Amino acid sequence: MSFLHQELADGKWFLLSLEEQLGNIGSEVGRAISWDKRGDLVQRDRALERALELIDLTAQDKKWHGRLKELFRAREVICDLFYGGNSFNTPSASLEKYFFEFALAARLKR
Repeated sequence: MSFLHQELADGKWFLLSLEEQLGNIGSEVGRAISWDKRGDLVQRDRALERALELIDLTAQDKKWHGRLKELFRAREVICDLFYGGNSFNTPSASLEKYFFEFALAARLKR
């Protein structure tokens, strides 16, 4: 299988903490939101593809055992926001805030 993040898929991703993983996912989600606001759907979709790939890699990580419901709910909200007509009425700012908290936690652990 070919990955956009081949080096991460080869095992490096699993060395990151949960906070680092979600912070990185959040970076891609933030890029998607930014591109969406600019009206560049091609770049938005590329960022979303990267974000969803990272979520799928995270789901394979044993550290997530017992917490997959939260991860898949985040994936569902992301897909709904961009592709499902935002039926959950999720403000993009709240999605950015959710992931930012993980990035901040990862940074504080360093």
